[in-house]
Amino acid sequence: MLRILAASLLAIGMMQSALADNHRAGEESADQPLSLDGLAAAFGWDLAGAQITSEKVADGLYVLFGVGGNIGVSIGSDGVLIVDDQFPQVMEKIEAAIGEIGGEGIDYAINTHWHFDHAEGNIALGPKGTTIVAHSNARADMAKGGLVNLVIAKYQQQPYPKAALPVLTFDDRMQIHFNDNQVDLMHFSPAHTSGDAAIWFRNQNAVHLGDVFNNSGYPFVDVDSGGGIDGMINFCEQTLAAVGPDAIVIPGHGPVTDTATLARYIYMLKTVRSRVAGMIEDGKTLQEVMDAKPTADFDQVYGPETASLGFVNRVYASLSQQ
Repeated sequence: MLRILAASLLAIGMMQSALADNHRAGEESADQPLSLDGLAAAFGWDLAGAQITSEKVADGLYVLFGVGGNIGVSIGSDGVLIVDDQFPQVMEKIEAAIGEIGGEGIDYAINTHWHFDHAEGNIALGPKGTTIVAHSNARADMAKGGLVNLVIAKYQQQPYPKAALPVLTFDDRMQIHFNDNQVDLMHFSPAHTSGDAAIWFRNQNAVHLGDVFNNSGYPFVDVDSGGGIDGMINFCEQTLAAVGPDAIVIPGHGPVTDTATLARYIYMLKTVRSRVAGMIEDGKTLQEVMDAKPTADFDQVYGPETASLGFVNRVYASLSQQ
């Protein structure tokens, strides 16, 4: 899994470096949105050859790693509940991996948000009868589709067919009682998008944060989808307060970790936010903020430096809307 992660990060870094050579910092990298095939090629994703690996994080709870967002898997007497579902092109491999750890079929699929690399698997699961669950805003975004502006690339996510849309939605909080467990779905504020959900498995004290928490590098704040840096900070802080200091933390991308890592991530978010806000108050342009390198002392952990460009861009955009 670490080799796959390293390869993905290298591909992203190479893509960002190439784009940075061809465009001024802060400018969008392409005028035309990429297709999924184009995006996969740009990010080095091999949908056909993807391997799905698993990690047991607690009794009855696993995480699957492949191409796209991390998948949480609850297996027990009631069946199988997953959190996020990657792509339909890898669904057979996901189902095979679930079979290898003792599951059969997928009864529930919870989407942490609407983005393609976390929810596009709905297209395969919905017609099979899987009950799909998400925040109400995430469902609305899936239904209408939209442009995902990654700064270094754009992707036009197409509207999902009816069978791929969540049939159960919530606004602030919801519980699912499954596998002798209370699974809390929590929404505290717009964060990565306007429709994020943190999924808390109470029995194992493990929480899946989707892309509100990225443990593989700097996060993406989807400002165009209602996300914002202040909401992302609030969402992480509220989740941390809810689950307590001993929780297992499952990020949207990257290795499973603990609350100390999440706390350091929050510190990074708050520090960069403060620096960018101060420069905006001083009348600095986006280019001047980029040139000031407000993430420099965090690049060793969340870098490379080129990976910070999109993050700073979106923090600037988020704060400039206020």
